Amino acid sequence: MNVRDLRYLAAVADSRHFGHAAQTCHVSQPTLSAQIRKLEEELGVLIFERNNKSVAITPAGSAVVAQARTALDQIDQIAVVASNYQDPMSGEFRLGMIPTIAPYLIPGFLSPLSNEFPNLDLTVSESVTAELEDKLLSHELDAAILATAVDETEMLSINLFDEPFWLVHPSDHAFYYEDVISLKQLKKENLLLLSDAHCLSGQVRQLISAIEPGTGYDFRATSMETLLQLVSNGRGCTLIPALALAGPYMTGMGLIAKPIKDKKARRRVSLVARKRYSNPDALTNISELIKQHLPNTVHVL
Repeated sequence: MNVRDLRYLAAVADSRHFGHAAQTCHVSQPTLSAQIRKLEEELGVLIFERNNKSVAITPAGSAVVAQARTALDQIDQIAVVASNYQDPMSGEFRLGMIPTIAPYLIPGFLSPLSNEFPNLDLTVSESVTAELEDKLLSHELDAAILATAVDETEMLSINLFDEPFWLVHPSDHAFYYEDVISLKQLKKENLLLLSDAHCLSGQVRQLISAIEPGTGYDFRATSMETLLQLVSNGRGCTLIPALALAGPYMTGMGLIAKPIKDKKARRRVSLVARKRYSNPDALTNISELIKQHLPNTVHVL
């Protein structure tokens, strides 16, 4: 069985006539008939019932023809995919982002990306780091924007920016009169964190454990919105990444944001893909465009 046989099969099913099908396929009728008969023998079923006046598809033939059409569609798609890659910035590009980046990064670069590369069909999905890494390795994503280091034996990273952490506290907190906060000042504070599924939680815990080993955290929020609601209600303080300063939850909630003066209070954000990803030009172009549309609250790399 080969692709040519599948095309013969579809042509006969379409025309219900061996002569017309042969003309469509640009072969002689005896050649087409012989190939169909050979295919039926190979599959062990009768696909077409034929006589001098008509051609009918058998029940088994209907199932075989339907599968043949699916296979031909996929085969034809191979040429489309290859054609798309002649222009690296056309076709589908599946990009994943972690939840503490996606809502704040997307508004700044999505419109410029569409203007610069109108033939690129960008699909963005949001998930935690572990799930995005799994989807990269299973080829469900083309790239992901992450804020943690990855296994360099399987994946490559293009550094985008370093993102400082800012302290967020309620407006009636003692820090109200401070311009800049040091990590040491957070020793006795009730720091609220995201759940451990978020890499931000681990990054904050690592920072604080360096100055106050064994610190415990009583509450883990599932979203940035919940975290900031808790701070607004006086339950404690939190650290957020700089891009989140532009989020909608930072206005109208009585929240104050202060920079952290310690240089280590930051995270590195990168565009990550499989090492053997087939379209490296797209990675380069997208990473450069993102860098061009970042706010001055982060340090572009």
